[in-house]
Amino acid sequence: MISRAEVVRTAGSIAAIQQEDGGVPWPEGHVDVWNHVECLMAMSVAGLAEPVRRGYAYLGRHQRPDGSWPMKLVDGVPVELGGETNHAAYVAAGLWHHHLVTGERAFTERHWPMAKAALDYVAGLQTERGEIVWERDARGRPSSYALLTGCSSIHQGLRCGVLLGELLGDPQPHWELAADRLAHVLAAHPEAFADKSRFSMDWYYPVLGGAVRGRQAFELLEREWATFVVPGLGIRCVSDQPWVTGAETCELVLALDALGDRERAARLFADMQHLRHEDGSYWTGWQFANRKHFPYERSGYTAAAVVLAADALLGLSPGAGLFRDIDRTATFDPDVCGCAAGIGVPPQAAERETP
Repeated sequence: MISRAEVVRTAGSIAAIQQEDGGVPWPEGHVDVWNHVECLMAMSVAGLAEPVRRGYAYLGRHQRPDGSWPMKLVDGVPVELGGETNHAAYVAAGLWHHHLVTGERAFTERHWPMAKAALDYVAGLQTERGEIVWERDARGRPSSYALLTGCSSIHQGLRCGVLLGELLGDPQPHWELAADRLAHVLAAHPEAFADKSRFSMDWYYPVLGGAVRGRQAFELLEREWATFVVPGLGIRCVSDQPWVTGAETCELVLALDALGDRERAARLFADMQHLRHEDGSYWTGWQFANRKHFPYERSGYTAAAVVLAADALLGLSPGAGLFRDIDRTATFDPDVCGCAAGIGVPPQAAERETP
């Protein structure tokens, strides 16, 4: 396990790549909102208040009137104009996390209209069945399909948005209903999503995003554990390549921690530390057949996932339970969609389950 000082050093490696305008870029230079928010969350854990404030100001400047953000920005200029729903939804998760960590109500109130517009954009792209399509393109046309990983993250964003609304006296019951419907589809209707099953994220994200918990979650993780987990190294990004990645490994750590499986979570976290660089940053991945870092880069989003996983395991900040404490109490009746599948066991039962 790494120390608090090492966690702060890793968060500092994210601050070091933040651009003057507040954006936190990928190694190749573009900014997308989801990874940007993840990096702000990590810097919040480490108490890096000024970079975080600049990062949220960046979001405010680039949000569009419909509540979305451009898919990619380079030096503050949109280069891909579609608006991804999971990008927009994660802003609410980031803002709720910031409130948990800092308790700064004035900051939360100031950015609430941004999160509110973002989640209204997201909820407006929910289908009759309950999945949420992955984008609205540059011409304003909704996509024809949904992504399981993206919808799992959206579920978390909607739940966090509900909590923000309740905190600020501005409840948003339509988001709660949208989250309930989405949770049901994620748990019971895999046919609703494009097949991306070779990616490990499609395996564990329904658990990470809070839609699937309890026995159903353990069964889901056990199903592909041997496919994706490489003992001593971490987890594969894709099932058919000898390539482990740090961000995916740490997200699985968070999913396991959310289920109370802290032993396997801690073991996986220790396994991926071979990706740590001496300056506290992290290599994105390791190609273990060729024994080379691949891609040859150290990414802010990988460092961010490390910080959030360390926080969950060590309890470094009041936001350590962000993924663990997602409200799983759903009121959606599965009979409405004509199926008899449930959404998983209640939270109290989940606490009694063992892997």
